[in-house]
Amino acid sequence: MRKLAIVIFICVCLTLSYFTIVSASKVFKTDWELPQSTEQVDTKQRLVLITQELETPFWDKVATGAMDEAEKEGVSLEVWGSYGNNQEEFLKQIEIAIYSQMDGIILQGLDTDEFKNLTKIKAASYGIPIITVANDVTMGDSLRKSYVGSNHYEAGKMIGEQLIADMGTVGEVAVMIDKQHQYFQEQRLEGIREVLQRYPTIDIHYIETEDTRKEVIATTKDVLNRNPNINAFIVVNVEILAAMINEIERRSQIEPYFIYSFDDDYESITLLKQGKVDGIIEQAPEEMGKMSVKLILDWLNNKKVPLDLEGYQTDIKIIKANDEK
Repeated sequence: MRKLAIVIFICVCLTLSYFTIVSASKVFKTDWELPQSTEQVDTKQRLVLITQELETPFWDKVATGAMDEAEKEGVSLEVWGSYGNNQEEFLKQIEIAIYSQMDGIILQGLDTDEFKNLTKIKAASYGIPIITVANDVTMGDSLRKSYVGSNHYEAGKMIGEQLIADMGTVGEVAVMIDKQHQYFQEQRLEGIREVLQRYPTIDIHYIETEDTRKEVIATTKDVLNRNPNINAFIVVNVEILAAMINEIERRSQIEPYFIYSFDDDYESITLLKQGKVDGIIEQAPEEMGKMSVKLILDWLNNKKVPLDLEGYQTDIKIIKANDEK
């Protein structure tokens, strides 16, 4: 009986030893891995492009350029914003992007206190870099890392010089200005003024108006009534252009006037092809989108720190009515 008990004990020990060895070998196998998480963490850098002019020809091109560059670099890019220059919705989208802790924000500059508060205080407190694109704001008011877009001061000079080449150095010029006094429009105005003030025989009228159709028509009517000898119009904000031309045509022939503007959207290009506009500034929106994504990634990845605070300029040129598109 004693011998049987010893045999049983030895068998039990051998069995336990076997299972212990098997279990240990599984644990220490070189291909053993921790269980994978059921959720894959997205490590892509998250960028957002925000504009207050969604689905317009210019900003569609900016978005296309930005998307192409983001895909090339393997990062996530979303396009947000508002329609029809809805500033309240635009600012709300910026705030959402900040609280969502996006890695970087690319946005259309807006020269208002609310915009500056968001970009100077809230975004900075979250450590989120911001690049303005197409429309800039003053550097100290926003703490933006850089600006990508046209040199609006040079664009203004370009328009002024083209007017002189077409009209000559004698005449009356109405410069139509948006009452909002956006920073990029002030830069355009400064360039225009620098050129035209060289010629004392040119009489310059600086006319402010809202960009609503009703207000533009009323302002244009008043300008023509008060200044019947006007020779030329320079429209600083393209949103004014179509309504102004409609009012001029209602009163007289459009041909005698020299008319110039900025921004090559569908409407201004159509007016140019019809010969109702003598020249407009053509910008490079796709280049702006690509460059803004590249630069913000350079900053995030410490490839280019700091960025140039003065900004990075994209191409501009003037298109004349007789140029082929």
